Amino acid sequence: MNNFWQTINQPIIALAPMEDVTDTVFREVIRSVSQPEALNVLFTEFTSTDGLTNEKGLKHVVHRLAVNDSERELLVATGTKLVAQIWGSDPEKFMKSAQLISALGLFDGIDINMGCPVKKVVKKQCCSALINNPDLAKEIVLATQEGTDLPVSVKTRLGFNAVITEKWIGELLEVHPAAITIHGRTQKMLSTGLAMWDEIGKAVQLRNNLNSNTLILGNGDISSYEMALNKVLEFGVDGVMVGTGVFKNPWMFNKIQPDITVEMRLALLIKHINLFDTTWGCKHFNILKRFFKIYVNGFEGAAEGRDKLMHAKSCEEALEVIRQLAIFKQIS
Repeated sequence: MNNFWQTINQPIIALAPMEDVTDTVFREVIRSVSQPEALNVLFTEFTSTDGLTNEKGLKHVVHRLAVNDSERELLVATGTKLVAQIWGSDPEKFMKSAQLISALGLFDGIDINMGCPVKKVVKKQCCSALINNPDLAKEIVLATQEGTDLPVSVKTRLGFNAVITEKWIGELLEVHPAAITIHGRTQKMLSTGLAMWDEIGKAVQLRNNLNSNTLILGNGDISSYEMALNKVLEFGVDGVMVGTGVFKNPWMFNKIQPDITVEMRLALLIKHINLFDTTWGCKHFNILKRFFKIYVNGFEGAAEGRDKLMHAKSCEEALEVIRQLAIFKQIS
């Protein structure tokens, strides 16, 4: 098995899997403005094993595993690893999904979602619900490992209703995942309250005491590259995963932060729109709208510009809104 987790440069800095966010387009956009050594692992959106193993369902989920040629070239050029994340509750479907993903030849690893707190997936006994069923969780890890030569990792939380860090992480360590990313909250907390990094530190200590080779990454409330490095130093994690922090600053994955100008923001937005259009077309245009606030803020006329962008009905309309911005006319 080619386990990149054991050979990749540390500290590991990863972009988290996010629903309707981390598709091939967004990953390429972020990778294009980041230093190779400041962002070295990317994750796909999470993909249903039920869908991947069902002929009718496959056509509805396979797009989540799409990788543009331009993204692949950028990943190779920068040495960035790409991990496919999957979710479900049936070990056999995890094994079959792992076989399918391996056969694609596009990914460096497979990650199992045991952290998503959304009620509709928890009701299906998936994702963070697996914290309450450690035997099934371990069976899923083992089945996924059986279906692939790629390294298998897990993303999870500190507990379900209550913090049970050492008990839960101890269970996972028994099946030797290549890496465990720990979001510093419970399922009950969702995204509220501060991430409990002290608890993530306890998981690191547990791993060390067991002499395990599993890497531990921390996740939660990271808004800058400097903050990520500080967490590595303070809590001993092997790396840090960044989620919504990237929305505040798409350029955060740089050791020296650039002075972000309006011109840079609008140029990156135009790149994002054009790449989205060539990849997905206007049929999925509404998904693109969630990204506009990332780029159109902090300058005169930004609020009005965002409002017009939100009312656009196509990529071409959105591009025309940008061209009509007063600030765009000044810098173009």
